[in-house]
Amino acid sequence: MSLYTECLSLTTGPLSLSPFPFFSFLMKGYLLRVIIIRVNLLGMSKILIVYHSQGGNNKKMALAVAQGVSSIDGAEAILKPAFEATLDDLLSCKGIAIGSPEYFGYMAGAIKDFFDRTYEKARDDKRAFRKPYVVFVNAGNDGSGALLSIERICLGYRLKKVFDPIVAKGEITEDILARCREMGQTIAAGCVSGIY
Repeated sequence: MSLYTECLSLTTGPLSLSPFPFFSFLMKGYLLRVIIIRVNLLGMSKILIVYHSQGGNNKKMALAVAQGVSSIDGAEAILKPAFEATLDDLLSCKGIAIGSPEYFGYMAGAIKDFFDRTYEKARDDKRAFRKPYVVFVNAGNDGSGALLSIERICLGYRLKKVFDPIVAKGEITEDILARCREMGQTIAAGCVSGIY
């Protein structure tokens, strides 16, 4: 039950706090304002989506993850190519999605560059500790090399994996994009609700 539903249950139904409908109407408006203020004070849960894409496949996956994030109330997708993502982006987000193609059995150099630029300052920062993360990889082969290398580095950051990685082999199908949207929804909903 959401906070809004709980608040409304106080003003309606058989156990209503008010026997007067007008007071219930005012109470609903008051509670709605309290909820809106609470959301504004807490701010949006930003989910950073860091990706690299030369051929466009990983960008399609990243956009689908962003759609999933944006479909959750209270969540905001921050979509950044890896060369543009910064330490501040990493530390200020509530969760991170990392997307890479597999090149020669390894992650893209741009993703490795992002890790290299942020690792030393982020690894001991409390804002990075146990931050939820997810990974999506596209590969012409099996994708396991890129996935394994990303997950090893995430262990060094002490991030927390919250969704099974998505490895797309070959063409990016609608099924893959649907799974990417689900990935985005999962990390966003967990961050918004405070589960992660």
